[in-house]
Amino acid sequence: MPLPAVSRDPEVMSGALCFTGTRVPVQNLFDYLEGQSSLGEFLDDFPTVSREAAVAVLEAARERLFVDALAA
Repeated sequence: MPLPAVSRDPEVMSGALCFTGTRVPVQNLFDYLEGQSSLGEFLDDFPTVSREAAVAVLEAARERLFVDALAA
């Protein structure tokens, strides 16, 4: 299922998965969280990403994790 909060364009950030309408790779969100930064800190550092988009990405990742776990 497509996630409207993200997009991929070979001409934007070398085709990295980015938050729609920005040049911010989705990977940055996970890197921040992995590095012990909060969602708020990520949003402060990347003001072009909305809280709704960031939460949508995290929810999609969580859903995928549970779907994969059930299939295993």
